[in-house]
Amino acid sequence: MKKFHFFGGRIFKTGVAVFLTSLICQWLDWPAVFAVITAIVTIEPTAADSIKKGMIRLPATAIGSAYAVFFIYLFGNSPITYTAAAVFTIITCFKLKLHSGLLVATLTSVAMIEVIHSNFLVSFFIRLGTTSIGLLVSTAVNMFVYPPNYSKNILINIHSLSRTTGIELENILKTILGEKNIEEQLIRNTFSQLKRRLDKTEMLLRFQKEESKYHRFDEEARKVYRTEQEKLSALRMIHYHLGNLMNTPLYDVVWSRQEKEKILVTVDKLADALKNPQNFEPKTHNEQIQKLMQQFWESKKTAAAATDQPNPTFFTAEIIILYELLSIYHLVEKLLKEDKSESAAKKKLQKARS
Repeated sequence: MKKFHFFGGRIFKTGVAVFLTSLICQWLDWPAVFAVITAIVTIEPTAADSIKKGMIRLPATAIGSAYAVFFIYLFGNSPITYTAAAVFTIITCFKLKLHSGLLVATLTSVAMIEVIHSNFLVSFFIRLGTTSIGLLVSTAVNMFVYPPNYSKNILINIHSLSRTTGIELENILKTILGEKNIEEQLIRNTFSQLKRRLDKTEMLLRFQKEESKYHRFDEEARKVYRTEQEKLSALRMIHYHLGNLMNTPLYDVVWSRQEKEKILVTVDKLADALKNPQNFEPKTHNEQIQKLMQQFWESKKTAAAATDQPNPTFFTAEIIILYELLSIYHLVEKLLKEDKSESAAKKKLQKARS
């Protein structure tokens, strides 16, 4: 039977934050509902985000609570009170650019109306106190209980992106050279998926960087992070060059069968290096670059000789393909060198931790 892994670290931390928040409110004999709401929405992907947004949510909640008390005093428990409290809270938070606190402030504002009947000032400070408890507890839990660590997900994503990029490179070039007949829409869909996954991995890297401000990382861990960043940058540039190949009209390729075979061999080796980094051999890689460079200069000479013809162009389909391939070759070399560097750093890191 299929296993469902639905109980993750963030769910566990939310449960811990809710339990501790409600327990503290019970000891103080304060209503826990507002504190619990705040604790739930304050659990963020990183401790840095919890602290940053918590500093916005506290004043925003104070604004919502103040509006709730003010309109209850004017109109009592009535529909106009709910409407005015919600609308004025949203407008004020928006004007003060407290966007991260807008939701919790509005929820607190309208929820308070039902429970406040007297002692408006005391009620205001109690609600502010319960909200503060929720913020502080959820932030502390986010920092010290299962501190967020995205390195494993980043590494998995980079390896997956490298493999998919190799497949996409093979499909694009072999389609251009007439060796495969793959639907353009399928290639474009894979290209779009690659972009989304690159964006997601960059977001995880940003989370990891922000988390490092609150958890000490040793030099080896920082080296691994820098390597992951450089590898992702190389993959982003490869994606850019694939886009150039995909979006540039390259229908007038005049290579002979033998010349196409040379290109296909280099494409296969390049794609294999991306799909299987363990097969990467720097010596063979450099030999392929030299062959591509030789073919590139020969194509340049052919294009230069065509200047006597009507409407000459130096940017022939052959030159564009070779230029993009050479660019990708250099990026793959950088990517796989970083991969070996990262593997060595990870081994040192694991050895130090053990």
